Amino acid sequence: MRFSSEEGALAFPRCEEARRQVGRRYPDDGRRTAPPCAVAPFVAPAPGLRAAAVRPQRFVPVDAARGQLAHTGPVLPPTATRDARTLLFTRGARGFADGVVSVLLASYLARLGFTAVQIGAIVTATLLGSAALTLAIGLAGHRFRRRAVLLGAAALMVVTGLGFAGVTSFWPLLAVAFVGTVNPSAGDVTLFLPTEQAVLAEAAESRDRTGLFAWYNLTGTFAGAAGALAAGFPDAAAQRFGIEAAQAERAGFLLYSVLGLVAAVAYARLSPAIEHDTSAPAQPLARSRGIVLKLSALFSLDSFGGGFVVQSLLVLWLFRRFALPVQVAGAIFFAAGLLAALSQFVAARLAARIGHVRTMVFTHLPANVFLLLAGLMPTAPLAVLFLLLRMSLSSMDVPARQAYVMAMVPREERAAASSVTNVPRSLAAALSPLLAGILLDRTSFGWPLLCAGALKALYDLLLFRQFAHLRPAEEPSEAGSQRSSLR
Repeated sequence: MRFSSEEGALAFPRCEEARRQVGRRYPDDGRRTAPPCAVAPFVAPAPGLRAAAVRPQRFVPVDAARGQLAHTGPVLPPTATRDARTLLFTRGARGFADGVVSVLLASYLARLGFTAVQIGAIVTATLLGSAALTLAIGLAGHRFRRRAVLLGAAALMVVTGLGFAGVTSFWPLLAVAFVGTVNPSAGDVTLFLPTEQAVLAEAAESRDRTGLFAWYNLTGTFAGAAGALAAGFPDAAAQRFGIEAAQAERAGFLLYSVLGLVAAVAYARLSPAIEHDTSAPAQPLARSRGIVLKLSALFSLDSFGGGFVVQSLLVLWLFRRFALPVQVAGAIFFAAGLLAALSQFVAARLAARIGHVRTMVFTHLPANVFLLLAGLMPTAPLAVLFLLLRMSLSSMDVPARQAYVMAMVPREERAAASSVTNVPRSLAAALSPLLAGILLDRTSFGWPLLCAGALKALYDLLLFRQFAHLRPAEEPSEAGSQRSSLR
């Protein structure tokens, strides 16, 4: 190969080294190859011109030109891309917004005059609508550009906040809850999830995937905890300045809209590298269909139990059972969120040591025992203690679960797998809040917590029995275990 200058000759080896580094980003997928170097051809000087007048061209790896080798900071896994940092930022913005509205929702609706059954119906509508939108995005989203999907979801988030702030009648609010993005729980169950998870799964090497998902959930949990604490400010402001409490709490939904705009700006800055081939096969789930459907059934059982104790209904239960005001509940869920976030630091290392499934079961099962005990406690301090103990463990399974699903399916099926595993979870979780509302309307005893703890413990036992022996390729080998052959 001829070079236009000595600088070009020296640049080519650096390009080849960068190319080899990029080629090692996907060691788990034999179909991928390292991208070629963007080598400029030799251009001879025109007659009569000196060779020095010809400006030498730089030799840059194609993926480096797209920003894929950019350093993302000391806290993220070393192979994470800039897009990973952007998604962590948007997860934090959305987590803060969800933390605010999940604490305010039940109180705000009660101040509008709604009964516990009506509040449960609105919570159910939010989860049903999110499930329907998530299913549509997961099954048809592979036909659209990922950035466009995320921008559309952010726009819907803005409209949802404005709708809750401006509508006060039950049936219109029920409609807004169904088509909108309000999240009544501490976790992420919205239509953002399939696309963000699919992008995140490709934003680092397979060995760093669980760690990246842990940071993703850690960011959302910390932000959600801060949002839960901030949810107490409207009531404090109402008492200090003598304004109506419902008016003050309405500001929380306006903030929700503002954070939707912030997320939209961040999504607009995602690189073209996140996009995929829009001519995907018409059957998004093919090789992974069997395992994805089994996981979906188990995750649905877990979410059906979790729907009894979504954060909005826990706020309502604490108020009816122990007369705890919103400010106190917000502080409790702030502490719970911090504990859940700190546990994310351990999740990735634990999964690397004992495997994804064992991490899910061995941390989730004790958390559900604490949830059962919280429902039986006769005093507020004891109930809060066991709720905090539960939250210190209950979120450790989330990054392991997400990474496990992404690792067990081929790359082209990851968005669909994320959707098909999350949509049944949302549908199942949408049924139980209405039942919990009926229970709370009849008694203040902790029946919702007991139902949730029993169902979620059953899920843990079934998951361990069905999947403890089946491990993805990046997990350490163990006698008697099987490897996924889907990838």
